Amino acid sequence: MAMTDSTGSTWRYTWARQQNERRRRAFRTDERAWRRRDDELRRLRALAVGLRGTAASGVGLPLALSPGEVVLWTMPGAQLVEVRHTSVLPAPELVVEPDCGRLRHRLPDGVRATDAGIAVVTNRRLVLVGGRGRRDWAYGKMTGLLHDPAAPVTLVQVLDRRQTSGVLLPPGRAAEFRFVLTLAFADAIEQRAAVLAQLDELIAVHAESTPFRPAIATPAQARISARIPGGRRTVAVAAALTLVVPAVLAESDPPVTPEVAAAATAAPVPSRPRPLSPAPSPPVVRERRCGAPANPMGYDYCGGERIRRPDHRVCDWFDCVPEFWAGRGYLVLCRDGSVSLTGGRPKPCAGHDGVRRTVDR
Repeated sequence: MAMTDSTGSTWRYTWARQQNERRRRAFRTDERAWRRRDDELRRLRALAVGLRGTAASGVGLPLALSPGEVVLWTMPGAQLVEVRHTSVLPAPELVVEPDCGRLRHRLPDGVRATDAGIAVVTNRRLVLVGGRGRRDWAYGKMTGLLHDPAAPVTLVQVLDRRQTSGVLLPPGRAAEFRFVLTLAFADAIEQRAAVLAQLDELIAVHAESTPFRPAIATPAQARISARIPGGRRTVAVAAALTLVVPAVLAESDPPVTPEVAAAATAAPVPSRPRPLSPAPSPPVVRERRCGAPANPMGYDYCGGERIRRPDHRVCDWFDCVPEFWAGRGYLVLCRDGSVSLTGGRPKPCAGHDGVRRTVDR
């Protein structure tokens, strides 16, 4: 038997049931996405703690290890790529990217594949053992590193080689390779603790975004507009038409009867031109900055995504601290009004009165 309210109607209960179903579906979708990212962050942290490698891992590889060198990760089916033109890559950074986005198995413009074989990451170098020979990139000589955001390509520059080269990996293994390479480079410069601290920060920030269970909708919350197809939008459109249509009819010419038409034919009266109403001025769109200076990058103080790789024009619009680009954190506003790239690092904004707020986008 259907439940009814005091008027004998069932639509309020139907509305409440549909609202609760919709809210539960949205919550389950958000919760699944949140758990996937949480599991991935914790998996990476466990990998960062436990990945040590052994010399035995290199048994069977066509690669001679130097004393003290251990193999951390191997990947068959990798390709050696080379850049046709001369380019300068950004300096290597200890940045953890748990989700590098959807990568397509393609070569960027100006990059060509020249060999194929096995990619090997050791605690001292990245090696590609191919059919035509071997290509090494030693961490101690690495001056530039770039992970392509759209393709599973990593480019490397080293001191003893003029041409830029790198590896192309299967898209499904590129994220793990990039993380292991970051760990190996961190070990080479004795900064694995910095990677762990960054992962701990990512986990803590993600924990703050845990989705909450939605409130339960009750029949008493139903509005009469829920009975109309289209809901509040239909009511709003109908109300607007109620105001606009009479105004249009009032401004239109009255109907012409035969007598009026005859009189008008006998004694035509010159019509007076109607004054043109001024065109409405476009609405003023106020940019959301929350006190940040106007800038083409969209940076503000309103809260959002933290900026770890700021635009190269940032110091043209913000007051950057001296040696700004030497920072290795996220963008923050110091209490003296300058911006620094030391957010999340020990003693951020040191010498500038501490941190006032985070710069977001």
